Amino acid sequence: MLLKKDMNRRRFFNTTGPCNPEYHYMLPPKDRLVGSQLHRYIKDMLYWVLHAPRQTGKTTFLQSWAREINAGGDAVACYVSVEDCQCITDRDKAMLTIYRDICDFAGFSNLHIPSITEKKPEGLLRSTLAKWSEIVAPKPLIVLFDEVDVLVDEAMVAFLRQLRGGFAGRGIGMFPVSIALVGMRDLKDYIIRAKDRQPVNPGSPFNIKEDSAMLSNFTKDDAVKLFAQRTEETGQQITQDALDYVYEQSKGQPWIVNSLFKRATLRILDDESTETVTREHVRQAREQMIEARETHLDSLGARLCDPRVKSVIQTIITGSSNPLGRTDPEVELTTDLGLVNWSAGIGFTIANPVYEEILTRYISSKYHDSVPPPSSWQWQKPDGELDMDLLLQGFQKFWRRHSEIWEEKADYTEAFPHLLLMAFLQRVTNGGGHIDREYAAGRGRMDMAVEYAGKCYIIEVKIIYSYDTPAAVREEGLEQIRQYRDRIDASAPTYLVIFDRRPKAKKLSWDEKISWTVDETDNVTVLGC
Repeated sequence: MLLKKDMNRRRFFNTTGPCNPEYHYMLPPKDRLVGSQLHRYIKDMLYWVLHAPRQTGKTTFLQSWAREINAGGDAVACYVSVEDCQCITDRDKAMLTIYRDICDFAGFSNLHIPSITEKKPEGLLRSTLAKWSEIVAPKPLIVLFDEVDVLVDEAMVAFLRQLRGGFAGRGIGMFPVSIALVGMRDLKDYIIRAKDRQPVNPGSPFNIKEDSAMLSNFTKDDAVKLFAQRTEETGQQITQDALDYVYEQSKGQPWIVNSLFKRATLRILDDESTETVTREHVRQAREQMIEARETHLDSLGARLCDPRVKSVIQTIITGSSNPLGRTDPEVELTTDLGLVNWSAGIGFTIANPVYEEILTRYISSKYHDSVPPPSSWQWQKPDGELDMDLLLQGFQKFWRRHSEIWEEKADYTEAFPHLLLMAFLQRVTNGGGHIDREYAAGRGRMDMAVEYAGKCYIIEVKIIYSYDTPAAVREEGLEQIRQYRDRIDASAPTYLVIFDRRPKAKKLSWDEKISWTVDETDNVTVLGC
């Protein structure tokens, strides 16, 4: 039950749980539905699926749509979360849990739920929905099931089969006229599989859905409209540069947008402040958010242990040309999780710079934590500027002494050189600067722009594979880094770091592998590792 609204209390940007317009700045989530036809689902008695990554507004949409339907008075709608079934594989236990969930959520919405005499769990859900439809008649019943993707194995199959069992006889007083199944992934990805990884029923036990809809991210205009609500209520402004930075870093991911706005207005600035929010305020909010490793971001990091996720993320970090298809199960998983995007002309990339930073730090954290503290290195000039030459020479020494032992314990073996170098640099930039990274599958490189004490340094990482030659990789790298430097900062000191990962390189001495030369034509320092 909602608390009575305090008229003196300001609304705020919400990052915990569903949004409510009385207490939170928010935009109508149904405006972001892609591939849905809400007006038809009730009228034409359709069952449908909604899937989108976590923290994009699915629950907010479901609860607000249910309130809208009930307020209209022509139908009865109930939101039901089956999250309590997580990790329950036993069919009977899962069905009893879902029945209790239906009773609980119906009670929250002041909807009467019938007592059921059905004793067999395999028929409990169907009987409950049929009896409930009879009670609410002459109004049609709509049920919105959230967190469906927590159901697994026989529990999932029993759930879907009971819904399908009632589908043919659906109608007012008979069975729900419309049911939504909502989760992080499309329903087809959760159908039980046999030991040989083949579907138990090739047609699946739920072949009656009308649509698989998605919930999109915010557009740039959405972010503008969201902050405009605060401006209207408090008078606080935000610069266009700050708004551009919010969208640049979030790519419209709703939780990130709200988190950056919330931290900038509540922590970097005081809630009572009317000072204009600037890009620097948002930049500080971004760093706070990443350092705090809030639950949403930490849960994404935990996904990196999944071998399916690892194969895709590693390909992107290294820029490998390993083929990735949008219909590959591993790619579909990372896309549904919201970790990876695909776009024409660029290919597969991490979904946004904040996720990119979080995932990179998560994967390289054990390297970062084990690298000697910056105070033990000669890396800073007397005037406080970064001495990148000394820093990278220090990395070469570190790579020479520790890389072989550390690589034996690496989870992301192919990306190990990239991760160790980033961890080494991160130890210095923490608190005094930051690193912007660019990488994508098929690019054949990783680019970094290191900013410290107001000065920019360009670094590109290349790998020599067994099918390459050092000379070819060097020439390709010089061409690529010229283009990157011209786009970022044409006057920035520039470094090309090349790791030799060919099997025969293991037979070379360290004196042969470690090198430091300067390409006078392009004014690029080339490091061999």
